[in-house]
Amino acid sequence: MTATAYYNEIDPFAAQWLRNLIDAGHIAPGVVDSRSIEEVTPNDLKGFKQCHFFAGIGVWSYALRRAGWPDDRPVWTGSCPCQPFSVCGSKKGKSDKRHLFPAWFRLISECQPNVIFGEQVASKDGLDWLDDVQAKLENAAYAFAGFDLCAAGFGAPHIRQRLFWVADADSNGREGRLSGWQDSQREAVNGSVGCDSATNRLAHTNNDRQQSGCRDGGGCKPPIEGYNSGWCGTANISNAVGGFWAGSDWIFCRDGKWRPVKPGLKPLVDGVAGRVGQLRAYGNAIVAPVAEAFIRAYMEAVTQ
Repeated sequence: MTATAYYNEIDPFAAQWLRNLIDAGHIAPGVVDSRSIEEVTPNDLKGFKQCHFFAGIGVWSYALRRAGWPDDRPVWTGSCPCQPFSVCGSKKGKSDKRHLFPAWFRLISECQPNVIFGEQVASKDGLDWLDDVQAKLENAAYAFAGFDLCAAGFGAPHIRQRLFWVADADSNGREGRLSGWQDSQREAVNGSVGCDSATNRLAHTNNDRQQSGCRDGGGCKPPIEGYNSGWCGTANISNAVGGFWAGSDWIFCRDGKWRPVKPGLKPLVDGVAGRVGQLRAYGNAIVAPVAEAFIRAYMEAVTQ
Protein backbone atom coordinates (compact mmCIF):
# COMPACT_ATOMS: atom_id res chain seq x y z
CA MET A 1 0.00 0.00 0.00
CA THR A 2 1.61 3.25 -1.18
CA ALA A 3 1.31 6.15 1.25
CA THR A 4 -0.24 8.90 -0.87
CA ALA A 5 -1.56 11.07 1.96
CA TYR A 6 -0.10 13.04 4.85
CA TYR A 7 -2.33 13.60 7.88
CA ASN A 8 -1.44 16.18 10.53
CA GLU A 9 -3.41 15.83 13.77
CA ILE A 10 -2.12 16.87 17.19
CA ASP A 11 -4.75 15.08 19.30
CA PRO A 12 -3.39 11.59 20.17
CA PHE A 13 -6.83 9.95 20.27
CA ALA A 14 -7.82 11.29 16.84
CA ALA A 15 -4.36 10.50 15.43
CA GLN A 16 -4.72 6.85 16.40
CA TRP A 17 -8.24 6.85 14.98
CA LEU A 18 -6.76 8.03 11.67
CA ARG A 19 -4.25 5.17 11.69
CA ASN A 20 -7.08 2.71 12.30
CA LEU A 21 -9.10 4.17 9.41
CA ILE A 22 -6.06 3.96 7.11
CA ASP A 23 -5.48 0.33 8.10
CA ALA A 24 -9.13 -0.45 7.41
CA GLY A 25 -8.96 1.21 3.99
CA HIS A 26 -11.65 3.80 4.73
CA ILE A 27 -9.47 6.81 3.87
CA ALA A 28 -6.47 7.40 1.61
CA PRO A 29 -3.39 5.40 2.66
CA GLY A 30 -0.81 7.57 4.32
CA VAL A 31 1.23 8.73 7.28
CA VAL A 32 -0.10 10.37 10.45
CA ASP A 33 2.02 13.13 12.00
CA SER A 34 0.88 14.12 15.50
CA ARG A 35 3.16 17.14 15.86
CA SER A 36 1.85 20.69 15.95
CA ILE A 37 1.46 22.20 12.51
CA GLU A 38 3.87 24.90 13.69
CA GLU A 39 6.63 22.26 13.70
CA VAL A 40 5.89 20.92 10.21
CA THR A 41 8.27 21.92 7.40
CA PRO A 42 7.86 21.72 3.61
CA ASN A 43 10.39 18.87 3.54
CA ASP A 44 8.01 16.80 5.67
CA LEU A 45 5.42 17.01 2.91
CA LYS A 46 7.55 15.96 -0.04
CA GLY A 47 6.29 12.93 -1.93
CA PHE A 48 2.68 13.13 -0.72
CA LYS A 49 -0.18 13.69 -3.15
CA GLN A 50 -2.65 14.75 -0.47
CA CYS A 51 -1.99 16.72 2.72
CA HIS A 52 -4.71 16.96 5.35
CA PHE A 53 -4.11 19.43 8.18
CA PHE A 54 -6.14 19.55 11.40
CA ALA A 55 -7.16 16.17 10.02
CA GLY A 56 -9.42 15.06 12.87
CA ILE A 57 -10.83 11.66 11.98
CA GLY A 58 -10.17 11.97 8.25
CA VAL A 59 -13.55 13.13 6.98
CA TRP A 60 -12.04 15.33 4.26
CA SER A 61 -10.26 12.28 2.80
CA TYR A 62 -13.45 10.23 3.10
CA ALA A 63 -15.51 12.96 1.40
CA LEU A 64 -12.95 13.32 -1.41
CA ARG A 65 -13.27 9.63 -2.17
CA ARG A 66 -17.07 9.82 -2.05
CA ALA A 67 -16.96 12.72 -4.51
CA GLY A 68 -14.84 10.72 -6.95
CA TRP A 69 -11.53 12.43 -6.21
CA PRO A 70 -8.74 9.82 -6.68
CA ASP A 71 -6.28 9.22 -3.84
CA ASP A 72 -3.39 10.14 -6.15
CA ARG A 73 -4.87 13.46 -7.29
CA PRO A 74 -3.09 16.33 -5.49
CA VAL A 75 -5.08 18.29 -2.92
CA TRP A 76 -4.69 19.94 0.48
CA THR A 77 -7.43 20.24 3.08
CA GLY A 78 -7.79 21.81 6.49
CA SER A 79 -10.39 22.77 9.05
CA CYS A 80 -8.59 25.29 11.23
CA PRO A 81 -9.62 25.37 14.92
CA CYS A 82 -12.90 27.23 15.33
CA GLN A 83 -12.70 28.05 19.03
CA PRO A 84 -11.12 31.50 18.56
CA PHE A 85 -14.00 32.50 16.25
CA SER A 86 -17.00 30.57 17.60
CA VAL A 87 -19.79 32.54 19.28
CA CYS A 88 -19.52 30.09 22.17
CA GLY A 89 -15.73 29.89 22.20
CA SER A 90 -13.09 32.13 23.69
CA LYS A 91 -13.71 34.87 21.06
CA LYS A 92 -10.06 35.91 21.27
CA GLY A 93 -9.85 35.85 17.49
CA LYS A 94 -6.40 36.23 16.01
CA SER A 95 -4.83 36.70 19.45
CA ASP A 96 -5.80 33.12 20.40
CA LYS A 97 -2.91 30.65 20.23
CA ARG A 98 -5.26 28.27 18.42
CA HIS A 99 -5.47 30.67 15.48
CA LEU A 100 -3.26 28.52 13.29
CA PHE A 101 -4.01 29.64 9.77
CA PRO A 102 -0.75 31.65 9.69
CA ALA A 103 1.18 28.40 10.30
CA TRP A 104 -0.79 26.66 7.56
CA PHE A 105 -0.40 29.59 5.17
CA ARG A 106 3.37 29.42 5.67
CA LEU A 107 3.29 25.87 4.28
CA ILE A 108 0.88 26.86 1.51
CA SER A 109 3.14 29.72 0.44
CA GLU A 110 6.22 27.51 0.30
CA CYS A 111 4.65 24.38 -1.21
CA GLN A 112 2.04 26.03 -3.48
CA PRO A 113 -0.48 23.15 -3.65
CA ASN A 114 -2.79 23.12 -6.67
CA VAL A 115 -6.11 22.88 -4.83
CA ILE A 116 -7.01 23.60 -1.20
CA PHE A 117 -10.31 22.88 0.54
CA GLY A 118 -11.13 24.36 3.94
CA GLU A 119 -13.89 24.98 6.46
CA GLN A 120 -14.63 27.28 9.39
CA VAL A 121 -17.47 28.13 11.77
CA ALA A 122 -20.08 30.47 10.25
CA SER A 123 -20.04 33.16 12.93
CA LYS A 124 -19.44 36.88 12.46
CA ASP A 125 -15.82 36.39 13.53
CA GLY A 126 -15.64 33.35 11.26
CA LEU A 127 -16.67 35.50 8.31
CA ASP A 128 -13.96 38.02 9.19
CA TRP A 129 -11.51 35.11 9.35
CA LEU A 130 -12.64 33.97 5.90
CA ASP A 131 -12.13 37.47 4.48
CA ASP A 132 -8.54 37.39 5.73
CA VAL A 133 -7.97 33.90 4.30
CA GLN A 134 -9.40 34.94 0.94
CA ALA A 135 -7.22 38.06 0.79
CA LYS A 136 -4.05 36.13 1.59
CA LEU A 137 -4.76 33.37 -0.90
CA GLU A 138 -5.77 35.72 -3.69
CA ASN A 139 -2.60 37.73 -3.08
CA ALA A 140 -0.77 34.41 -3.51
CA ALA A 141 -2.40 34.07 -6.98
CA TYR A 142 -5.15 31.61 -6.03
CA ALA A 143 -8.70 31.77 -7.35
CA PHE A 144 -11.07 31.57 -4.38
CA ALA A 145 -14.71 30.70 -3.69
CA GLY A 146 -16.66 30.11 -0.49
CA PHE A 147 -20.14 29.08 0.64
CA ASP A 148 -22.10 29.39 3.88
CA LEU A 149 -23.70 25.93 4.21
CA CYS A 150 -25.73 24.12 6.85
CA ALA A 151 -25.79 20.37 7.34
CA ALA A 152 -29.60 20.44 7.56
CA GLY A 153 -29.65 21.41 3.90
CA PHE A 154 -28.22 17.97 3.13
CA GLY A 155 -30.68 15.97 5.22
CA ALA A 156 -28.79 16.12 8.53
CA PRO A 157 -30.68 16.21 11.84
CA HIS A 158 -28.71 19.24 13.04
CA ILE A 159 -27.96 22.72 11.70
CA ARG A 160 -24.18 22.92 11.91
CA GLN A 161 -23.68 26.10 9.91
CA ARG A 162 -20.21 26.17 8.35
CA LEU A 163 -18.17 28.16 5.84
CA PHE A 164 -16.73 25.92 3.13
CA TRP A 165 -14.11 27.34 0.79
CA VAL A 166 -11.79 26.29 -2.02
CA ALA A 167 -8.65 27.86 -3.47
CA ASP A 168 -7.28 26.96 -6.90
CA ALA A 169 -3.72 27.76 -7.99
CA ASP A 170 -4.70 27.67 -11.66
CA SER A 171 -6.15 31.16 -11.40
CA ASN A 172 -5.85 31.79 -15.15
CA GLY A 173 -9.46 31.33 -16.22
CA ARG A 174 -10.51 29.59 -13.00
CA GLU A 175 -11.22 32.84 -11.16
CA GLY A 176 -14.12 33.60 -13.47
CA ARG A 177 -15.45 30.05 -13.26
CA LEU A 178 -15.35 29.94 -9.48
CA SER A 179 -16.94 33.37 -9.25
CA GLY A 180 -19.73 32.31 -11.58
CA TRP A 181 -20.10 29.05 -9.66
CA GLN A 182 -21.37 30.97 -6.67
CA ASP A 183 -24.47 31.92 -8.66
CA SER A 184 -25.08 29.23 -11.26
CA GLN A 185 -24.41 26.19 -9.06
CA ARG A 186 -25.54 27.43 -5.66
CA GLU A 187 -28.73 25.36 -5.75
CA ALA A 188 -26.75 22.15 -6.30
CA VAL A 189 -24.28 22.97 -3.54
CA ASN A 190 -26.98 23.92 -1.08
CA GLY A 191 -28.40 20.41 -1.17
CA SER A 192 -31.84 18.99 -1.74
CA VAL A 193 -33.51 19.72 1.59
CA GLY A 194 -32.97 23.46 1.98
CA CYS A 195 -31.63 25.12 5.11
CA ASP A 196 -34.47 27.53 5.68
CA SER A 197 -37.12 24.83 5.99
CA ALA A 198 -35.04 22.10 7.57
CA THR A 199 -33.52 24.15 10.37
CA ASN A 200 -36.88 25.17 11.74
CA ARG A 201 -37.26 21.64 13.13
CA LEU A 202 -33.73 21.10 14.39
CA ALA A 203 -31.85 21.85 17.59
CA HIS A 204 -28.23 22.89 17.93
CA THR A 205 -26.03 20.54 19.89
CA ASN A 206 -24.01 22.05 22.70
CA ASN A 207 -20.47 21.82 21.41
CA ASP A 208 -18.27 24.48 19.83
CA ARG A 209 -17.95 22.61 16.54
CA GLN A 210 -21.43 21.08 16.56
CA GLN A 211 -23.29 24.35 16.66
CA SER A 212 -23.29 27.93 15.55
CA GLY A 213 -25.11 29.13 18.65
CA CYS A 214 -25.72 28.16 22.28
CA ARG A 215 -28.77 26.68 23.92
CA ASP A 216 -31.53 29.18 24.69
CA GLY A 217 -30.56 31.46 27.54
CA GLY A 218 -26.88 30.73 27.07
CA GLY A 219 -26.03 34.24 26.01
CA CYS A 220 -25.27 33.43 22.36
CA LYS A 221 -27.33 33.74 19.23
CA PRO A 222 -27.04 31.98 15.88
CA PRO A 223 -24.80 34.08 13.64
CA ILE A 224 -27.07 33.71 10.61
CA GLU A 225 -30.32 35.61 10.99
CA GLY A 226 -33.39 33.45 10.54
CA TYR A 227 -31.94 30.17 11.83
CA ASN A 228 -33.70 28.70 14.81
CA SER A 229 -31.62 27.83 17.87
CA GLY A 230 -34.00 25.32 19.41
CA TRP A 231 -36.38 22.44 18.68
CA CYS A 232 -39.75 23.66 17.44
CA GLY A 233 -41.80 20.55 18.03
CA THR A 234 -41.89 16.85 17.29
CA ALA A 235 -44.56 16.68 14.61
CA ASN A 236 -43.45 15.07 11.35
CA ILE A 237 -40.08 14.45 12.95
CA SER A 238 -39.09 11.85 10.36
CA ASN A 239 -39.24 14.49 7.62
CA ALA A 240 -36.40 16.45 9.23
CA VAL A 241 -33.74 14.17 7.79
CA GLY A 242 -32.83 12.60 4.47
CA GLY A 243 -29.94 11.25 2.44
CA PHE A 244 -27.35 9.63 4.69
CA TRP A 245 -29.64 10.03 7.72
CA ALA A 246 -32.81 8.60 6.14
CA GLY A 247 -34.29 5.70 8.09
CA SER A 248 -32.76 6.73 11.42
CA ASP A 249 -34.17 5.65 14.77
CA TRP A 250 -35.21 8.58 16.97
CA ILE A 251 -34.31 8.63 20.67
CA PHE A 252 -35.81 10.99 23.25
CA CYS A 253 -32.94 12.44 25.30
CA ARG A 254 -32.79 13.72 28.86
CA ASP A 255 -32.64 17.34 27.70
CA GLY A 256 -36.11 16.97 26.20
CA LYS A 257 -34.96 16.76 22.58
CA TRP A 258 -35.26 14.01 20.01
CA ARG A 259 -32.12 12.88 18.22
CA PRO A 260 -31.65 10.31 15.43
CA VAL A 261 -29.22 7.40 15.62
CA LYS A 262 -28.28 4.60 13.27
CA PRO A 263 -30.90 1.84 13.51
CA GLY A 264 -29.95 -0.60 16.27
CA LEU A 265 -27.16 1.64 17.59
CA LYS A 266 -27.00 2.35 21.32
CA PRO A 267 -25.80 5.82 22.36
CA LEU A 268 -22.53 6.16 24.27
CA VAL A 269 -22.99 5.98 28.03
CA ASP A 270 -20.87 6.99 30.99
CA GLY A 271 -18.14 4.45 31.64
CA VAL A 272 -17.55 3.45 28.01
CA ALA A 273 -13.82 3.46 27.25
CA GLY A 274 -12.79 6.44 25.15
CA ARG A 275 -16.22 8.07 25.39
CA VAL A 276 -14.89 11.62 25.84
CA GLY A 277 -12.35 11.19 23.06
CA GLN A 278 -15.01 9.85 20.69
CA LEU A 279 -17.41 12.69 21.42
CA ARG A 280 -14.66 15.28 20.96
CA ALA A 281 -13.59 13.71 17.66
CA TYR A 282 -17.16 13.59 16.36
CA GLY A 283 -17.75 17.18 17.47
CA ASN A 284 -14.65 18.42 15.66
CA ALA A 285 -15.42 16.59 12.41
CA ILE A 286 -16.96 18.11 9.32
CA VAL A 287 -20.20 16.67 7.95
CA ALA A 288 -19.21 14.30 5.14
CA PRO A 289 -22.25 14.74 2.82
CA VAL A 290 -21.82 18.53 2.90
CA ALA A 291 -18.11 18.29 2.08
CA GLU A 292 -18.81 15.70 -0.62
CA ALA A 293 -21.36 17.94 -2.35
CA PHE A 294 -19.01 20.92 -2.13
CA ILE A 295 -16.15 18.96 -3.67
CA ARG A 296 -18.38 17.60 -6.44
CA ALA A 297 -19.58 21.10 -7.30
CA TYR A 298 -16.00 22.35 -7.51
CA MET A 299 -15.03 19.45 -9.78
CA GLU A 300 -17.96 20.22 -12.08
CA ALA A 301 -17.18 23.95 -12.11
CA VAL A 302 -13.56 23.58 -13.19
CA THR A 303 -14.31 21.04 -15.91
CA GLN A 304 -16.98 23.11 -17.67
